[in-house]
Amino acid sequence: MKTGLRGWHRNTELGCELKTLLRSDNRMKTRKGYRGVLTRDSDAVIDDFLCRDAHYTFVETAPTASGRRNPRIFDGKFVTITRWEDGSLHPNLKQISMERGFSVERYAVSVSNELIWALEGLVEER
Repeated sequence: MKTGLRGWHRNTELGCELKTLLRSDNRMKTRKGYRGVLTRDSDAVIDDFLCRDAHYTFVETAPTASGRRNPRIFDGKFVTITRWEDGSLHPNLKQISMERGFSVERYAVSVSNELIWALEGLVEER
């Protein structure tokens, strides 16, 4: 894992079972984001040894009328990232405050660094 990752704890659970209870689809669709609650139900125990084969349940929550259509999944000082209904990520720049001492170079580097930190936790390398 790369260092410099702020606020994200990336894990891959191997050999686990996931049960889904969905409202919108019969089965989960590739790259579609679902809102809901993921619960780790149990750890597998074999011959008194705790194994990593855990069981999880994901329950999709009902959409709320007042809920955000494209929720923010990263909210930094310079950038926000929203996830659209199709699962795609959309970075947005926040308003620039050009006060005394503003430096274009420092601003560009800060935006670049923040994008890297945000996307490292959201996008897996291909």
